[in-house]
Amino acid sequence: MSNESYIVQVKLEKKKHLINFPWFCKHIKVKTPSGECFEFPCYCWLVDDKEVIIREGTARLPQDDTNKQRKNELESRQKIFRWNEWSPGFPESIDAKMGELPKDVQFDEEKDSDFKRNFLKDLVIDKVDGFFESWKDIADFKEILVHYNIKNTLLENVMQDWNKDYMFGYQFLNGCNPVMIRKCMKLPDKFPVTHEMVKGCLKKGCTLQEELQAGNIYIVDYEILNGVPAASSERHLTAPICLLYKNELDQIVPIAIQLSQTPGEMSPIFLPRDNKYDWMLAKMWVRSSDFLVHQLVTHLLKTHLLSEVFEMAMYRQLSAVHPVYKLLIPHVRFTIAINAEAREKLIGEDGVFIKVVSSINGAGMGKLIQNAMKTLTYESLCFPEDIKARGMEDVPKYYYRDDGKMVWKAIHCFVSAVIKIYYLSDKAVQKDVEIQEFVKDVACFGMNNSDNFPKSLSSREQLVEYLTAVIFTASAQHAAVNFGQFDWYGWIPNSPSTMRKPPPQQKGQVDLKYIMESLPDRECSSKVLGTVWSLTRTQENELYLGTYPDMYFTEQPAKEAIKTFQHNLDEVTNIIKSRNEKLTLHYCYLSPDKIPNSVAI
Repeated sequence: MSNESYIVQVKLEKKKHLINFPWFCKHIKVKTPSGECFEFPCYCWLVDDKEVIIREGTARLPQDDTNKQRKNELESRQKIFRWNEWSPGFPESIDAKMGELPKDVQFDEEKDSDFKRNFLKDLVIDKVDGFFESWKDIADFKEILVHYNIKNTLLENVMQDWNKDYMFGYQFLNGCNPVMIRKCMKLPDKFPVTHEMVKGCLKKGCTLQEELQAGNIYIVDYEILNGVPAASSERHLTAPICLLYKNELDQIVPIAIQLSQTPGEMSPIFLPRDNKYDWMLAKMWVRSSDFLVHQLVTHLLKTHLLSEVFEMAMYRQLSAVHPVYKLLIPHVRFTIAINAEAREKLIGEDGVFIKVVSSINGAGMGKLIQNAMKTLTYESLCFPEDIKARGMEDVPKYYYRDDGKMVWKAIHCFVSAVIKIYYLSDKAVQKDVEIQEFVKDVACFGMNNSDNFPKSLSSREQLVEYLTAVIFTASAQHAAVNFGQFDWYGWIPNSPSTMRKPPPQQKGQVDLKYIMESLPDRECSSKVLGTVWSLTRTQENELYLGTYPDMYFTEQPAKEAIKTFQHNLDEVTNIIKSRNEKLTLHYCYLSPDKIPNSVAI
């Protein structure tokens, strides 16, 4: 073989035999007689009678590639990865049930056994006496925690201080759903809080108007739940509004709660000075509403379903030799598979979330997702933009923001370094038909022809931001909103998944008995606990952010960019670790050594 010779591709064939095991090919290396070495990354399954053509590993843009195999590869993939509307108004997903998924996106054996062990074990609950009855007292909720090791965990702090106003407020910054709170400069007409109502909570000598103008007032509004039907006459829903204040201790504390979107005699504004049961129940209603919005919008829609949209578009529109395919593939690992499981076991009509755990049924979930899709924008996936849009740049002790900014920056630098290797100008982005089709597929099919998502990209800068958002959503954002669930939801009174009595329409009518009859019963509590425990387990040898054992990139500059990325992530991990040593409540969810590469649980 001469020095000019070049191996373009290799072909693997598998024949179907009586004993017919699938084969997995990682990669092929070919050494020529002249000593040249060619690498062919594969990382795919050969099933039944299958032929796989593996291109040489050098990444190529479509405009620089004359190989006809590229077109054949994408046509073949588009037949396998077909869009499907699982439920009206939802983002589109794969047209396949769990047992029909392409082998390349199924769980591997280790993940499959891990998932079954954790998920199924913790949905099998000991049916104690009075399994379907109410609890008698708040302290009784400890009974369902005896099987779990909670010593020296954040959950211990939550159990101790859950009813204190500082702990209630802290969760809007650093709990499971740290994306709802926003600065409030002007009170909405539908929430007529007056200075007289809250003056006892404010800094001495300050008026409510002054504190609004000073930027010390924050609001959380669950308007997205308005009009969403409740699951039944025994499981209730409302759409509360909560006003919060940054006090002189730099704590965010609640100062007013209205349990509907319509003020009036039947919807009083609850205050910290009200009797303790009124105020406790009002806060529980806010936390219960937050649980629902967190699970179905922040978590399911904005990480799981979105990541599946990106994965589908990647398989349908990007060749395996495209540099962006190589960049994204570690960040979509097991995402289609985990979502297929969720559609069957969690959010389907017979799923535990719909049937037992929450105040919402299939129709209510559909309405909520439709509401959320109207306001979901591409900009909200860009972390710095979202923080700015909510006016949350300066609030103290917002560790989700601080850590998220560092991780976003590290991902952005990595993506930028890779893109600059392969795209020498903005024109190269414009001429890349695969990237343009990828972005278009996301907006027009995955997101139901949404005008809130770009349908084309015209510069390297835009491409870098877009891919940073894709990777951040699948890794960091999912970690931030998933792995705290046992910490914050493990103590049921802190975040009731459902409320069995309607919200109070007057003050002074509530006692502890009414509260216990409102909170989830023993069965529901046990199932919530089992579910959130299993959803926060990581795989034994989890691949954390920047860990890429499958080497899709074969060129040295890309490998160097990966090394720099890993170094930058290590630095972020160390900064977070040092900060946490000084805190009573550690914030670890966005530490890179605890962020899986992809949505896989």
